Amino acid sequence: MKTTSPAGTAAHPAATAALIVLLGALTAIGPASIDMYLPSLPSIGKDLGAATRDVQLTLAVYFIGLALGQLLYGPISDRLGRKKPMLVGLGLFTLASFGCAFAPNIWALVAFRFLQAMGGCAAMVIARAVVRDVFPVQDAARVFSLMTLVMGVAPILAPMAGAGLLAFFGWQAIFVALAAFGAIALLAAAGGLPETRPAATRPSNAATSLGDDLRHLLKDRHFLGFTLAGSMANAGMFAYISGSPFVLIELHQVSASAYSWIFGVNALGLIAASQINGWLLKSRPPRGLLRLTMLAPAVFGLALAGAVGSGFGGLWGLLLPLFGYVASLGFVMPNATATALEPHGRRAGFASAVMGSLQFGLAAVASAMIGRLHDGSALPLALVMATCGTVAFLAHRFLAEPKLRTP
Repeated sequence: MKTTSPAGTAAHPAATAALIVLLGALTAIGPASIDMYLPSLPSIGKDLGAATRDVQLTLAVYFIGLALGQLLYGPISDRLGRKKPMLVGLGLFTLASFGCAFAPNIWALVAFRFLQAMGGCAAMVIARAVVRDVFPVQDAARVFSLMTLVMGVAPILAPMAGAGLLAFFGWQAIFVALAAFGAIALLAAAGGLPETRPAATRPSNAATSLGDDLRHLLKDRHFLGFTLAGSMANAGMFAYISGSPFVLIELHQVSASAYSWIFGVNALGLIAASQINGWLLKSRPPRGLLRLTMLAPAVFGLALAGAVGSGFGGLWGLLLPLFGYVASLGFVMPNATATALEPHGRRAGFASAVMGSLQFGLAAVASAMIGRLHDGSALPLALVMATCGTVAFLAHRFLAEPKLRTP
């Protein structure tokens, strides 16, 4: 895998591997902050005397914080460098996590969750920008696949760890553990993250450059198409994250422990698909692989809607399409991300911010729709996921690749 150091010289393979592991771990902070407390949602509602819709708001507001925060950190990292904004964000995440642990009511928890997201999103947006700084597009797609392997451990271990902490210490212990994770990540980034945005490459006129960058991105149909396609597919997964605790734990009487195992199996599917994607990238370009796999989220989303609407298959009629949808993102997300960022090296931070903001803005909408459409059945989850997968396919087919041909 080709890579260069920030100074432009060839980087040692061991240093490259260490950087990928660090970036994957930093990127996992955002998902871990969601996945780890999912088994505790019913307990939080009972303990704080909050309705189901109000508890689900702690998810929706987290997505909003991720969307808004990335628009802040991306441009700042283009102008001030990658490392300092990363450290500031991790510090905020750590403090806000402690605030969540000691929240006296649901609305305080909602506020601290927003601040937690505003801090944690720095790791996500800046990690993508660092990959674009250091790797060419073919290798960048492989790096994103490898990062999925690292960050994919979070959806496997986090719900299990959350269920264990919930059982023995209560839901507050989950946020204490997240604060500890943030503090460790802060120390690791301070000691191991290189500055990949040298001062010589930063714009001298920030205001003019920001306006130019925004106009350039908005005019780039391919960037918008690949970003929207990936973001809509990703929003379907967050609809699953938001809606599955109710559908599986309350509606189908799955225990919190069993739920964590189901969540982990789906994450394993995502990891396996991302690693197969990385292997295929040795002989195929990311754009070509995306053409072959972009239909999958739509197919599995529609299959889920059909199973729920007809009652076919019972619990397994839900679990199999959910697994297929989540696993398909192991192909879609690395290739869509690398392809969208490829032409935007000079504005990688801002492009990554726009991409991340759209991803989690749509995730917030999908999560909110799950709560808004809540009717005591699995139908809202199925309809939202089917819509997300279908719109993702259409965005790729008619906006990113209007002259699509089979590679």
